[in-house]
Amino acid sequence: MEVRSFKGGIYIPHYKNFSEKSPIKEASLPEEIIIPLSQHIGAPCEPLVKEGDKVKAGQKIGESDSFVSAPVHASLSGTVKSIEERTLPSGDMGKCIVIDVDKEQEQIEFTDRDPDEMNDDEIFEAVKEAGIAGMGGAAFPTAVKIKPPKEVDSLILNGCECEPFLTCDHRIMLEKAEEMLKGTQILKKFLGVEKAYICIESNKMDAIKKLKEMNEDPDIVVVKTPTKYPQGSEKQLIKALLDREVPPGGLPFDVGTLVQNVGTVVAVYEAVRYSKPLIERVVSVTGPNLPEPQNLMIKIGTPVGHVIEDCGGLKETPAKVVVGGPMTGCAQDNLEVPVVKGTTGVTVLSPELAFSEPDYIDCVRCGKCVDQCPMLLYPNQLSIYCESSMYEEVEKWNVMDCVECGICAYTCPSKRPIVGLIQEGKERVQALQAKR
Repeated sequence: MEVRSFKGGIYIPHYKNFSEKSPIKEASLPEEIIIPLSQHIGAPCEPLVKEGDKVKAGQKIGESDSFVSAPVHASLSGTVKSIEERTLPSGDMGKCIVIDVDKEQEQIEFTDRDPDEMNDDEIFEAVKEAGIAGMGGAAFPTAVKIKPPKEVDSLILNGCECEPFLTCDHRIMLEKAEEMLKGTQILKKFLGVEKAYICIESNKMDAIKKLKEMNEDPDIVVVKTPTKYPQGSEKQLIKALLDREVPPGGLPFDVGTLVQNVGTVVAVYEAVRYSKPLIERVVSVTGPNLPEPQNLMIKIGTPVGHVIEDCGGLKETPAKVVVGGPMTGCAQDNLEVPVVKGTTGVTVLSPELAFSEPDYIDCVRCGKCVDQCPMLLYPNQLSIYCESSMYEEVEKWNVMDCVECGICAYTCPSKRPIVGLIQEGKERVQALQAKR
């Protein structure tokens, strides 16, 4: 199947060599886990436990009555130490359930069901109760996503993993290919679509080969996509694969498709087959400042500092520790922040690789950010309007369509913090819209 390129975007170094050959390994158990009550887009959960309660691994400890939400579970057994505000990977403060972890962990007993014998209501309930949220970083509640308000005719599995350094999806496709294919069949049947496409960038030929060899369903097509950033962004992937353009302010279902991250699809399979809640995920802990970069299966709530120690600790003081990848992740000043459902990576950058943060200068109107913006926006003008607090103009220039890929800041010769300015502009525009 031919896959066209999309307008804009950029070719950047992959830096995948640090961890792409590292098989998935279980992280060691921390002494404490921090479970945020909001790890998803939508309403935060309310705690179902209190200080001093004993909890078991897999136990639901927070939920919400809101439709757009996802419950949270204890990833390890232990005692609730506190329910308090803690720093989240985003830099925001959020209410968290802090659990002192038992030194001895009991084996979790899961069910074993045949998905073919389950009806749609049972499948939906399994996904909802598992608390699955998009594991590619967006963290949209999966139970909500698989019930779109419009009919869809195709399912896209996003295995592009275009962000530099990150290799967790690559390893999932190599090591959990069977579960991923079975999860694809479950979703294809649930959605009532004829075709599913597994999209993988051309720098992961071993994963492409593995899935083509294992796939026996002619209606599941493994597709090689160009290696180009941000190929894995939903709107760009849909355009490149199906030649459909998601309208401004729209979502994939507006053009008859649904996109799921490959790790999310594995979580769906485990939830439907075994009633397993989302209590762990694969994370790339990587970068030149780590002695042993790895892809680790990490319990949700594990502090970032703990997983860095699992990889040998820091060689030297890093320039940045980023939760996520260097283009879209968040730099941290506190390594006690927890791994959450949407954590794709912990990237430890050396001074040579980290973006410097000098005093930036005015836009020189070179147009590089405009040429390479995959959303065909004018990041230069948006940043100027944001800097000048001209938020009505920011709204008119479609700031809400920005996917915050970071290309504009990466290419800017004036070193302007364009993404940060746009993020603030989005918040102000949303506040304006709420007042109307």
